[in-house]
Amino acid sequence: MPDEITPELFEHLVELAALELEPEEAEALRRQLNNQLNVIHELAAIDITGVPITTHGVPYGPVLSQPLRPDAVQDCDDPEAILAQAPQVEDRYVVVPDIPHEELA
Repeated sequence: MPDEITPELFEHLVELAALELEPEEAEALRRQLNNQLNVIHELAAIDITGVPITTHGVPYGPVLSQPLRPDAVQDCDDPEAILAQAPQVEDRYVVVPDIPHEELA
């Protein structure tokens, strides 16, 4: 992992993300990313040998946990009202715009 995001690396990332940034915005964002990278380096330096893996910060036993509800299919009372909220509908399906993309070399 690099120690710093250089201006050259940042420009490359901006180009990959197809961002348009003013020079002041770019420098501020690069500084913020470097601050986050420093925090990641600090966290990586913490010795976690022997620390068990957890899925939640607070252990919840069966006594404290709510039981999972079963998955159940429910009919919608007014599907037309839901479809009316969509910007574009075709054959009762919500139409979403294509995401433009370019082939990477």
